[in-house]
Amino acid sequence: MALAALVGGLGLFTFSHAKGWSYLSKDSKSCINCHVMNPQWESWQHSSHKNVADCMTCHMPHTFVNKWYTKALNGWNHGKAFTTGNFPEPMVITKRNKEIVLHNCVECHKTIVGSMHISMADKHENDTPTCTSCHGNVGHQGNK
Repeated sequence: MALAALVGGLGLFTFSHAKGWSYLSKDSKSCINCHVMNPQWESWQHSSHKNVADCMTCHMPHTFVNKWYTKALNGWNHGKAFTTGNFPEPMVITKRNKEIVLHNCVECHKTIVGSMHISMADKHENDTPTCTSCHGNVGHQGNK
């Protein structure tokens, strides 16, 4: 019983200290809870997408279950990485999260790219261009 209380108390303290509640919101400021994201935040402030898309619009799936699954998975992975100090600086997007961004690019711009965009199956080829091959700094200026 005491061990469970200790683990629970430590978990609550960690959740509070890490501003865990902010990750349950749509507020893009939760992305700068960790200082390593400050360059991305700052560049987004001056980007062409700032007035039309927040962090969640581009970086999270838009379906309910997939969005919350991704938030939980990223929360776990980020918490583990920052607790152990095992992460690259500057931050590098994972393959899974890059696919989410690509899907969201296509979804928002489907009327423009629908007839010309590569198939989602082809995006894994090294020489196959994706949206971010040419437009990598649209959301984060200077962060290709």
